[in-house]
Amino acid sequence: MPEIDPTEYEIAELGPKIKDVDDADELREMLELEEEGEDRAPVKTLIEDRIEKLEAEDDGEGDPESVDLSEMTVADIANMVRDVDDAAVLEGVLEREREGKDRSSAITQIENRIESIEGSDEDEDAEVEYVPPEEKYPELDHPTNDKKWVEGTVGEEYRDMWVYCETQAGELVDVSKEMLGKARELMDQYNEDYVVSESEASGGSEDSSSGEEERVVAVLIGDEASDLVEEVTAYGADLVVYHEDDRLERFQHTPYTEIFTDMSRAGGDLASEGHEDVEWKDYHEPRYTVFPATNNGRDLSALVQGALDSGLASDCSGLYIENAMISNPAKVGNAGDKKEFERVLHMKRPDFSGFEYSTILCIDKPNRDFHPQGASVIPGSFEIPEPDYEREAEVVDYEMALDDDWFQVEVTEFDRLTGGVDLTGNDVVVAVGRGIGDDPTKGIELALDLVDAFDHADLGLSRGVITSSYAFDSHVEQYVTEERQIGESGQVVEPDVYIAAGISGAIQHKVGCDESDTIIAINTNPDADVRDFSNYMIEGDLFEVLPRLTEAVEAGELGAVMQEASDD
Repeated sequence: MPEIDPTEYEIAELGPKIKDVDDADELREMLELEEEGEDRAPVKTLIEDRIEKLEAEDDGEGDPESVDLSEMTVADIANMVRDVDDAAVLEGVLEREREGKDRSSAITQIENRIESIEGSDEDEDAEVEYVPPEEKYPELDHPTNDKKWVEGTVGEEYRDMWVYCETQAGELVDVSKEMLGKARELMDQYNEDYVVSESEASGGSEDSSSGEEERVVAVLIGDEASDLVEEVTAYGADLVVYHEDDRLERFQHTPYTEIFTDMSRAGGDLASEGHEDVEWKDYHEPRYTVFPATNNGRDLSALVQGALDSGLASDCSGLYIENAMISNPAKVGNAGDKKEFERVLHMKRPDFSGFEYSTILCIDKPNRDFHPQGASVIPGSFEIPEPDYEREAEVVDYEMALDDDWFQVEVTEFDRLTGGVDLTGNDVVVAVGRGIGDDPTKGIELALDLVDAFDHADLGLSRGVITSSYAFDSHVEQYVTEERQIGESGQVVEPDVYIAAGISGAIQHKVGCDESDTIIAINTNPDADVRDFSNYMIEGDLFEVLPRLTEAVEAGELGAVMQEASDD
């Protein structure tokens, strides 16, 4: 029985765990468990790729001193070099890349790895000297010189996880519910792992809590924000802080940023006038902040984190809290030292390798705090929890004066859509990409015909269609909207059947559909990336294949057609 049962994990959690398994036989056992259980194609591919890599290493194919770099992608090279600790070997790889394809991005990956290794060989007692940026780079203009808080906060107290709850037309959007549920889960575990009883606190570590549990804080901003207090409480909030103003009916960058920032600083050293001493908060700023990775959420998260003088991991699909052992001299102060940072929010987002995820950490430096640790979350990344309307929370009606200068845009007239496009609840999603380019209007028509053949289905689009200059006839133009986009910057769907027609399968699109139960790909290129995470691959022109699939569905013969395609 392998140590890791893949059926117990989401794919975002499996990537790093599988990468640490070095026994091909154990991986085969994991593959068997997955096939007998969830049978998810992306997970099986992930395990199979790891087995293939281990077997290649056994055969000497993965040896960095002899591997053929011309057969490797930049992502492959990046993954390879981060496991190499010999600078001389890396210098050889660098020389071969320069003599071969000479890809600047690959060279940068190799050089960065060499620098990280050589830096670790410095005198272990050598202290990293801190030099303020305006002194280190005096030739630069330094527009941040006028920013009040830059480099001004060290060793302050941070608590709680703050969740910005976005609304549309007076209703809480689904991703806000997802984030509240995930925050509730994270902070329940956090309090179990880190919060000690009052009797134990005196003997705890430097960062031990004093016995007071940390909370999920829901932030509501809008013209009718108070109407949603009960709902955000039901989805997991311990504390609800809201500000209401008629001018906040629609999202505007400056007032929303100023309000969230002012709330975050209340009760701390940088609190605004009138908020220096509040009963509901007695710490400097939030420990964690979480925003939706929507159009408005992406803007607000960057603005707020910048105003709070911290960083942001954008478009995340996984979050967890653990300690982290760090050896970077910029973070620990001395070359060669290691330091364990506690309570670190690990923010996972997909990288460009296809099945790997990068984990972003926001770590303090000796001369500067990087809090709050902030993330924006791709809609659809987490389950929406069951609301508990018996829950109670502390509620704060946050009063502050809003400067008229913050409202530079006045909306005098607007139309409100009767309903948006939510692709997440469909049994089937038919998505089309640049493969419709020969006849864009007909491509949309054929996809809609297939959608209509199913009972619960809808149309999705790749980013390539959204950003293209295709001309569509008026009767299908209404379907070509950004809200139908699937992928990292669009919707994340998990239907029973996902049909990807004329879509190459870039990682950004894969993120939006790879949890689908069955993925059917249609592409003229048999080696398109979409093949790697599809259950069925139909090599053919979508203009010919889609009508045939529509006929099969209407005749109740889709299974037979797919079996024929699989046999071919």
